[in-house]
Amino acid sequence: MTTSVPDSGMEGRQGGEGLESGIEPARRCPDKVFIRSHPAYFIAFGGGAGLSPVAPGTMGSLAAFPLFWLFDFFLGPLNFLLLISAMFLVGTWACGVTGRALDDHDHGGMVWDEITAFLLVLFFTPKMVIWQVSAFLLFRLFDIIKPPPIRHYDRKLRGGFGVMLDDLLAAFLTLLCLAGWKAFEIGRLIP
Repeated sequence: MTTSVPDSGMEGRQGGEGLESGIEPARRCPDKVFIRSHPAYFIAFGGGAGLSPVAPGTMGSLAAFPLFWLFDFFLGPLNFLLLISAMFLVGTWACGVTGRALDDHDHGGMVWDEITAFLLVLFFTPKMVIWQVSAFLLFRLFDIIKPPPIRHYDRKLRGGFGVMLDDLLAAFLTLLCLAGWKAFEIGRLIP
């Protein structure tokens, strides 16, 4: 079942259709049936985490925790990094395909980018609750407010690569903050 919702802006307009009449084109509202209809949709929506009616990006980031514990238990560091690299490539494809199907290059329900980027953050974060919670909060902050250069690339790059890259940049800024935290006195207060 699909439902149409009005477009919120210029994204989704193709060829100026609907501009003269003042009616904006409809956008597909994804549901369980939609994400199960194509492997790319299922991946992009994080297996369903992106269908959350409240804060789908946060739900996607939270979904990275059990995946991290699983991968960290079974994979060595090199294989873990190779898996994250493969997830980035698969996400580029899946988010590109899904964005075109939804006529929204970065639909809020596509959370594979959050899952992949936050897995990278967790990989480099000390395995202590305080560090991981801090990493989560910083990552969500950077992903939501999109400080420079994230905002620049979010606006300029379209398609799956752009979707994946802005979260990778949020992961980089998160890790940079955590490294600074650890390097200074604040890091000495936490074991």
